[in-house]
Amino acid sequence: MAAGGRKPAWVVEKERGEKREARETVWLFGLHAVRDALLNPRREKLRLVVTRNALDKLAEAVAVSGLTPEVVEPRRFNVPIDPGSVHQGAAVEVRPLNWGRFQDVCAAGDGLPLVVLLDRVTDPHNVGAILRSAEVFGARAVIAPKHHSAPETGALAKTASGALERQPYLRVTNLAEAMAALKDMGFTLIGLDGAAPVTLAQAVEGTGGRPIGLVLGAEGPGLREKTRETCDVLARIPFVGAFGSLNVSNAAAVSLYAASGTLTS
Repeated sequence: MAAGGRKPAWVVEKERGEKREARETVWLFGLHAVRDALLNPRREKLRLVVTRNALDKLAEAVAVSGLTPEVVEPRRFNVPIDPGSVHQGAAVEVRPLNWGRFQDVCAAGDGLPLVVLLDRVTDPHNVGAILRSAEVFGARAVIAPKHHSAPETGALAKTASGALERQPYLRVTNLAEAMAALKDMGFTLIGLDGAAPVTLAQAVEGTGGRPIGLVLGAEGPGLREKTRETCDVLARIPFVGAFGSLNVSNAAAVSLYAASGTLTS
């Protein structure tokens, strides 16, 4: 405690942040995202707004959820989402998912000993697509920093097409510290860099079947210097032709495919 029994400023700020997070809610929209949220027992659901047509399509999921839907006319679909959002007449207010301790999910969670780390990837559509790929290839988690990354939003959930409800998306305070913790757990961290001398296949082969963390940076700036330094190896995805750049979500899918083939759960 600080002099006079007062809490240090950093403790006060941390507690304020935790209280803000406890009050935080998210509006998910679109039939697929809403249905999967309603069916997810881990998801705390607060309010459901639907048109009659959408309710007919979601009837079974609504019954399972236990929520009483607010049925509105299409022209009166007034929920706090972007006016241009393709909501398909369905939106649900929820609290962000709590997947538990980072170490527990990564060390002994469901799926392969494989995780994806995103260094300042802020586009929710890219992150949503990466969550879909991570689920398809059996990764345990997608990890990103709390700041300068895409938060859990309706746009992310819609792009993830249900994967947000099943694929752990862990947002950590410090990415470099999370990477160091993964290395202590036995993970080999492979950073994706188009100019690296080693190919992705060579880097994956060099892990010898040990757990793998795939580290990807934002399009344009790529991996930050600290992130690069914390990786065990930098690798490139080989390309044929004059144009050798992949969208970050496509690069994640290729990397997950390459890594998943060498691992067993």
